[in-house]
Amino acid sequence: QVQLVDSGGGLVQAGGSLSVSCAVSGGTLSIYTVGWFRQAPGKEREFVSRINWSDTGALYADSVKGRFTISRDNTKNTVYLQMNDLEPEDTAVYYCAASNRLTQLRLPARYPYWGQGTQVTVSS
Repeated sequence: QVQLVDSGGGLVQAGGSLSVSCAVSGGTLSIYTVGWFRQAPGKEREFVSRINWSDTGALYADSVKGRFTISRDNTKNTVYLQMNDLEPEDTAVYYCAASNRLTQLRLPARYPYWGQGTQVTVSS
């Protein structure tokens, strides 16, 4: 059983940077991709970025492209999301998720495994 533990996040002023991490354990051999999603109060959970577990393939939502960078350290079974030039609109609970599916990976429903979430707050 795949288990994910989110960490990092916090409070930062607009224009600042934060990093969140996702430690993956369990059936990592079955994972195809690890993604980051976020959910702001009153809004649906939305795709932020994802990276494949065994190659360098990565994707970003248009809203974060050029500001966020996803990376992976397989020796530590950890996925990172470096967030730069943060905006108040980036305020949300950030969740990492893992999937063994191959398609439609911008949809939360395609991810069977989820971390507990970590709060990111950007003040103006």
